[in-house]
Amino acid sequence: MIRQFLDPQPTDRKVDRTRRRLLLIALGAATVASVPPAVWAQTGDSGSFARTMRSLRIWAENLTREPDEGDEEAKDTTRFVSGERPEPARWESAGITITWIGHATFLINMEGTTILTDPTFGNRVGVELVGLTTVGPKRLVPPALSIRELPRVDLLLLSHAHHDHYDVPTLRRLPKDVPVVLARDTTEFMEDVGFERVQELDWRETAEVKGVRIEAVPVRHWGRRYPWDRDRGYNGLLLTKNGRSVLFGGDTAHTDRLPAALQGRSIDIALLPIGAYNPYIQNHADPEQAWDLANRMGARYLAPMHWRTFRLSRERPFEPYERLASAANGSRHRIALHQIGETWRLPA
Repeated sequence: MIRQFLDPQPTDRKVDRTRRRLLLIALGAATVASVPPAVWAQTGDSGSFARTMRSLRIWAENLTREPDEGDEEAKDTTRFVSGERPEPARWESAGITITWIGHATFLINMEGTTILTDPTFGNRVGVELVGLTTVGPKRLVPPALSIRELPRVDLLLLSHAHHDHYDVPTLRRLPKDVPVVLARDTTEFMEDVGFERVQELDWRETAEVKGVRIEAVPVRHWGRRYPWDRDRGYNGLLLTKNGRSVLFGGDTAHTDRLPAALQGRSIDIALLPIGAYNPYIQNHADPEQAWDLANRMGARYLAPMHWRTFRLSRERPFEPYERLASAANGSRHRIALHQIGETWRLPA
């Protein structure tokens, strides 16, 4: 099913919404303190109450986590960070060229179409308080490019509404005439941002922008922006143009859904998350699982993401890549983009 672009409806509810969120944050903190530990158990197919409690747990642990050896490791701002800045102006139009800006943010040139994924350029990700500051995890290393250094973007992708993938302060700083494709029931968070063309996709729905076909494919995650929020869409996104293909995985745990949906497709490169699995393995693939997904999809290359940029869980910042490299073993040449700021071009 092909979905058409819609004009976002303006709203004057911003102040009321902010007040409501602040009250709910306080209520959520009180709820976390009173819920017994047994509720936190991770299960594969839990109900809405358990998912809400798990979301509250993530928030609480990120705010109260004690320092550990991973914090010391994160102070190394040079390891897995490229010493050369990307130069998009020098990229060739033909083929596929990609640079990893950080976390789930990639700049992609796909057969002459420039695509930006899940843009997060701020110093922190999390809850924005009255437009003044953001409360949440701090960035370990700066983005490989600033917003001012970006080339003209033809397409903006937002995989789901979690704060580390759907960063409203960043969206406010981007040009508003860029078409935006996002997940089902997630437009409302950018109603006051001002984008002229937005389009929601649910699984198996498609859109087309500048010759790129975008198909929403099923992944295993969840879509609430806030712990008390309703369930919303969350997508992997398959991009195809001129016989080339890129899978942007967004966030996903290990699942049969994704390989099944892509059976018989040709995937040149899969951009898949490899971090935030400890203890959130039900919602985030670990490195070995990401490698397995790439192989089952028949992807020629894997670009790992969702690691190194923020500490969102308990594993050390560098552990995900170390485990991925070990899992790849004799096929490490299939791992693309080992460093933030590195640029990779699909071999002929």
